[in-house]
Amino acid sequence: MSKKLLTIFSLCLLVLISSCADRPAKTLLPVNPPPLAADARPLIIDTDMAADDWLAILYLLMRPDVDVKAITVTGAGEAHCGQGTRNARNLLALAGRPDIPVTCGREKPLEGTHAFPQAWREAVDNLLGLELAESTAPVSDECAADFLAQIVLDSPRKVQVVTLGPLTNLAKAIATHPDLVNNLEMVTIMGGAVRVPGNVGESSEIDNEVAEWNIYVDPSAAAQVFASGAPISLVPLDATNRVPLTSDFFKRLQKDRSNSIAEFAYRVLAAQEQNINSGHYYFWDPLAAAIASQAELATFEEMRLSVIEDENPQSGQTLESPQGFPVRVATGADPERFETLFLDVLNGRIP
Repeated sequence: MSKKLLTIFSLCLLVLISSCADRPAKTLLPVNPPPLAADARPLIIDTDMAADDWLAILYLLMRPDVDVKAITVTGAGEAHCGQGTRNARNLLALAGRPDIPVTCGREKPLEGTHAFPQAWREAVDNLLGLELAESTAPVSDECAADFLAQIVLDSPRKVQVVTLGPLTNLAKAIATHPDLVNNLEMVTIMGGAVRVPGNVGESSEIDNEVAEWNIYVDPSAAAQVFASGAPISLVPLDATNRVPLTSDFFKRLQKDRSNSIAEFAYRVLAAQEQNINSGHYYFWDPLAAAIASQAELATFEEMRLSVIEDENPQSGQTLESPQGFPVRVATGADPERFETLFLDVLNGRIP
């Protein structure tokens, strides 16, 4: 997204939020969640509750082979802690899973002062002007990092972690409970740009053309996770750039929304339709969630990666290095297969 497009994006977002507020929308009723399979994999979603995170979360909640144990929110990402946890709890209620606990972590990165643009943060705090029924589930005040670590350490089966924002919570969890890496099945990270340009500089006034936002906001956290010995599948811009969120897909979803989950997904994308039509919008977090549940959607390459932590125009860059750490990197994905799977799961068509 160019700087000119960023300006257009911000203006359109304000207009869309205002128009959504004036337009009555049918109340969405909670769905009956699919019964979990006997061998459903335990999984924790670590998220910064941006708009594409909402779609990724709903996708995972609608898979019967995924047993979501918790949602941990990083307050250092797009949403602030208070609104992020509120929106997460309301999404869980919509998906018929108010029993899943939600906690939040620290509001700042482990090191430095990098942050998402304030306008973006306010927009996702406000749910893009959309409405969901308020969850009545109790609010947890536990620290996200400790809560995440305890679930992993106590699990009789190895746990998957899917991270959809800066890695602040996971890095802190590993730092205080290093043994937890031994009970991780896989950490799937949406983040980084390895052999393609980053998206920080092109979507902001920041002088950085190489970093991707999730890594840029807390590069120290990313570096610590890479070095931790945890099994990692990285879904960087190298892969997500291959799966744009197109106007054709938006039209498919418009015609194929048979439940409240698919309807909410449609409303989220409708609030961003002008960005979709610009050709610069991608399935960032939904693709990572889909790859976490079905790795065959992607092609992978084993690489050794490191993260630049210094404060300079390369801060947050994810680069190949002989001194780096082993990471399985998604280098491509099948757009048509992903789109069909995504629609099927949201509409509850996965048995």
